[in-house]
Order: sequence, then structure tokens, then C-alpha cells
Amino acid sequence: MSNARAVTTLIAANVVMFLLQSSSNGSLEEMLALSPLTPIDGHVYFHVWQIVTYAFLHDTRSIYHLLFNMLALWMFGAEIERYVGPRRLLACYFASVVTAALTQLFVPALFGAPPAPTIGASGGVFGLLLAYALMFPHRKVVPLFPPIPMPAWLFATLFAGVELFLGVTGTLSGIAHFAHLGGMIGSALVVMQWRRRRA
Repeated sequence: MSNARAVTTLIAANVVMFLLQSSSNGSLEEMLALSPLTPIDGHVYFHVWQIVTYAFLHDTRSIYHLLFNMLALWMFGAEIERYVGPRRLLACYFASVVTAALTQLFVPALFGAPPAPTIGASGGVFGLLLAYALMFPHRKVVPLFPPIPMPAWLFATLFAGVELFLGVTGTLSGIAHFAHLGGMIGSALVVMQWRRRRA
């Protein structure tokens, strides 16, 4: 675990925020969740810090939202951190968080999605998934469903395809599919920058 201090710190921060959320009666979400740029009930709740803070909030009605995100954050993030170090891991993660937020602010409205706040670390996690696939394309990954071993590049490609389909068709509304794809864009840009510097 000492080789994944940044990931451990991110997980701890998410758990602490989840506990604070659970006792805040919604006040934390109102201040820190990613609010849309369009008005809700005649008021715009968006603030610039929300493009980062939303990623530390999760649905307090079910602990599974937090658990699945933190499990994936550890699975992909710890390996990446051991490979590139904590500073690059954090750069990749937060780039994904920001690009996920920007995507969520602008793209869903183009497909007629109603304005709603966004929370969750999924944008950053999807970014790390893509970074993992770019760094270790042939490493075997076993998804929860279906539990079939597959190379990381295929796993990431399938997830991206499913998210794009669900986002465009509006299936499973209430999930920020375009934010997930936006997170992948952020990590792709970061990893390509690393490779350019190395070249």
C-alpha cells in the first residue's frame, strides 16, 4: 500500500466526504455537486470549484455507488501509480475529473437531457481505466459482468462503446454517461503528453 499513497489518499478523502455528506442534510451537495449551467427553479447553482469537488461526493442513499468507484479506483489507480508515480497519477486523475465535468456541462443538453446536478468519482475512474488500458493493453481484466477475462484494451473499448450508446440513446437516465467518456478524453490527453515527452 505504501507504493500507492496517492490512490489511498483519494480513497480516504472520498470516504470522509461520504460520511460528511450523510450528516449534512443535502447542504454539501448544493455547494459542491456539479450544477448545470442552466437554471434550476430559476436559479443557477454552478460555481467553478464544482468541476473538481463533485468527484468527492457520492449517492448517500446507497453505499454501492461509493464502493464500486473506490474498488475501481484502487484496481486501476494503484497499478498506474506504481508505474508512473503519485504526481503523474494525480495529474491523470484530476485531468479526467475536469474533462468529465466539462463534458457533462455541455454535451447532455445537446441530446435533450434535463438539467440536474452530477456527483461521483466515475469520471476520474473511467479516465484511469483508459490510462490503464493504454499502459498495459494486454493485461487481463475480469469485469464483474460478464466475469470473462479479457485484455485491458478490449475492456476499455467495450466500456466506452456502451457508455456512448447509453448516452446518445438516453438509456439508464440518471447516470452521467457523457461524463464517463469525458473522463477518458482527459486521461488520453495526459498519457499522450507523457509519451510525447518521452519520445
